[in-house]
Parts: sequence; C-alpha cells; structure tokens
Amino acid sequence: MSLSITERKERWARKMAGQGHRSVRSVDRLPPGQHLTAGFPVLDLGVRPQVPLDEWTLELTGEVEHPVSLSWRELQDLPQFHDVSDFHCVTTWSKFDCQWSGVAFFTLLDLVRPRPGTRFLFVVGYDGYTTNVPLEPCMDEDVLIATAFKGTPISLEHGGPARMIIPKLYAWKGAKFVRSIEFRSTDIRGYWENRGYSDVGDPWTEDRFSG
Repeated sequence: MSLSITERKERWARKMAGQGHRSVRSVDRLPPGQHLTAGFPVLDLGVRPQVPLDEWTLELTGEVEHPVSLSWRELQDLPQFHDVSDFHCVTTWSKFDCQWSGVAFFTLLDLVRPRPGTRFLFVVGYDGYTTNVPLEPCMDEDVLIATAFKGTPISLEHGGPARMIIPKLYAWKGAKFVRSIEFRSTDIRGYWENRGYSDVGDPWTEDRFSG
C-alpha cells in the first residue's frame, strides 16, 4: 500500500535523526532479471564534464513557489543526509548496500515547494544528459542529491561532484553530473526515453522499455 506524503516525511525525519531503517520496495531485494555485482560498472554518454566547484550550480525551477539556484557551498550548507540503499542498472546488474551522502530530496522539496498539479521532473546533467522522472517515486525518503559515496566525494566517472539517486527506479533515472531539476505538470521525455526506454523505470516490474 502506498504511503501518504505525511507518512513518507515522517520516515525521512526518522532517517535524518539516525533512527530510520532501510526502505524496501519488495520482500525480494533483488529485482527480477537482475544479478549482483561486487564492482561498480561505469556507464555514461562518454562525456565527463569537469566543472569547478566555484562555478557549479544546481537550478531548481518550473512549477514551484520558490525557484532557486544553489551554489556548491549553499548545497553543502543544507542539512546533510546519509543513507544505505541498493542500486539497480537497466543493463541487469545490481549493487547492494551503497553508502550515499548528500542532500535529501525532501529538503529540496521543502525549499522550493512544488505547486499543486506538479507530477514530473525533468533532470539535466552537465554532460547534456536528460531524463524524465515521475515525482511520486522521488517522494521516498531514500532519494537524494548525492555528493559522497562511502564517505568520500563522488568521483567524476561516477557522476561527481553531484548525482541524483533514486533507489527504487533503474539507475538511468538518477542523472549523473546533475545541473538542473525542472518541476513540471506535464511530461517530456529525456535522452534514453526518446530512444525507447520507459518513462517510469520500475525494476520490480522489469519496466525497461516503453510500449
């Protein structure tokens, strides 16, 4: 049964206070069609932009009451969130117990306050990558803008300095090198979605492709 926004925020608050537990999508931790890997394969568009931190920004725009442009320092000054979650790539590998740190998506929601009717995100990376994401699965307490992995800054090859992590969706929905998030009432497709991939990307239903 789907949790209400209030229940999700309560779970997130417990996690922020260090009292939360792993959030699970299914009693079967490994989605169908997936296999575990001990490594951490790298998949991207072949472009790894090196953006100086004093020039880096995260734009939060669209159907929100308070659009903002966060500098790196301003992002670091927001409450920091630590979580352990699993990572599922559409190419059929999964990695358990990934240790991420950064800013919880709920913190950003409280900052910008999406307007009623907002149902989608359109996320853009500094490498030109784009992806569309339904807002609803991003309301889980384990979604974040990650800036560290296992206690160290995220490397460039893994999407540093910041990437979006949405554990309950396939990993292509969590853009690397994140530059902007647009809140929308209507959906538009991103890079892989325009090439036949799903608009949702739920690993437990093997929702890899559209149609």
